[in-house]
Amino acid sequence: MSLKVTKQEEDYSKWYHDIVLKAELADYSPVKGCMVIRPNGYAIWEKIQQTLDRMIKETGHQNAYFPLFIPESFLKKEKEHVEGFAPECAVVTHGGGKLLEEPLVVRPTSETIMYHMYAKWIQSYRDLPLKLNQWANVVRWEKRTRLFLRTTEFLWQEGHTAHATRKEAEEETHLMLDVYRRFAEDYLALPVLTGRKTAAERFAGAVETLCIEAMMQDKKGLQAGTSHLLGQNFAKAFDVKFQNEKGEWDYVWQTSWGVSSRLVGALIMAHSDDQGLVLPPKIAPTQIVIVPIYKTDDEKAAVLAFANKIGTDLRSRFSVHLDDREQFKPGYKYNHWEQQGVPLRLEIGPRDVASQHLMTARRTGGSKTPIPAGEQLAATIEKTFAEIQQLIFEKAKAFREVNTHRPQNEAEFREQLDAKGGFYCIDWCGDPELERKISDETKATIRLIPFDQPTALDLCLFSGKKAIHQVIWGRAY
Repeated sequence: MSLKVTKQEEDYSKWYHDIVLKAELADYSPVKGCMVIRPNGYAIWEKIQQTLDRMIKETGHQNAYFPLFIPESFLKKEKEHVEGFAPECAVVTHGGGKLLEEPLVVRPTSETIMYHMYAKWIQSYRDLPLKLNQWANVVRWEKRTRLFLRTTEFLWQEGHTAHATRKEAEEETHLMLDVYRRFAEDYLALPVLTGRKTAAERFAGAVETLCIEAMMQDKKGLQAGTSHLLGQNFAKAFDVKFQNEKGEWDYVWQTSWGVSSRLVGALIMAHSDDQGLVLPPKIAPTQIVIVPIYKTDDEKAAVLAFANKIGTDLRSRFSVHLDDREQFKPGYKYNHWEQQGVPLRLEIGPRDVASQHLMTARRTGGSKTPIPAGEQLAATIEKTFAEIQQLIFEKAKAFREVNTHRPQNEAEFREQLDAKGGFYCIDWCGDPELERKISDETKATIRLIPFDQPTALDLCLFSGKKAIHQVIWGRAY
């Protein structure tokens, strides 16, 4: 396969797909709309899963697993929920060669099946809070798909909790949104805005939806995680009740929250370049690649011995790969590993063996730098990785800030949206009909109502009425 990647400025969509395919992250499935996640892509997802799983458990949640199939009648119990998901549902009508007595829905999300079980398990205030998470696959029959970003089947985690009071449930939604924010920024080097969705953009059946929103390099937004306050809607539909300390029966207050394998797509679109994939060190499956360089057999023996020793010394703290393939020249290996997004390359030749130094090359660019191979090597690389991680984050944040606009009137908003893209901070009156009209006409949506609001607001940019909050408009995936 050619290592050449289409340039972003020539065709952003093709650039994205080139990186997914050439970095061997995923490939197209024979089932339309689905994807095959290859080892390189799945290794990134495993790093995401392992890190986020630890963070979720640190907040007092436990993992469980619920069935893939949901009785169709379950999905119909919550009216808003079924209306929101009905067009995306895959339905099984036959099994074992026979017509099923009741069709089964392949889960688009698991609220209904989980809350049926919650009704069995929760009887008293002593059973609360119930805080479960599951790692699973879900199916949504998407019309337009794109590898990692929107596929018929995708991987995710979905947390579901039940509480005695609304206050506890609200605290939970904010707690988990902050987990997502910290994970996105600290590990994915992905700067995000935090806030809540408008009623038009809420999760089906939710009272309120909180989200983290990121900007991609084509200046479109990407919803990177959501946390929903479900109120008592599902509890009433599924009769999830508890007896409080006074002996009175009440419905639980619930939340749900999740992120998906679209985060792999976010990594690509937020950080990568025309050379290929760029991965932050904290989330890169392979953090260091060692490339030995030699010409003679004598040089080979000395260089490989030194390279193996370096690899062994570093593997206790980093994920290291020694590329000792003889059928490829060093230049090809450099390009290959740059395309794979490995953050740091160590080059070792005969002179490096003699001087007990290594030549380092960062995936994020800059001049090659020699570093000593002594006992401080690991500490030096740790410092290098911290610098790379911060550099990637700051670059993405600066890109978002320079592409966030504050138009003076509606005409300027519409003109800039088409010409520049990006995010638009707009004082907003909150009119849902106006929101729908503008969205239909511009193909932009209110991405979120930021938690961080200005102390004073002007009149609504679109209606001229009193603004109730500032919002972020933009086109998105």
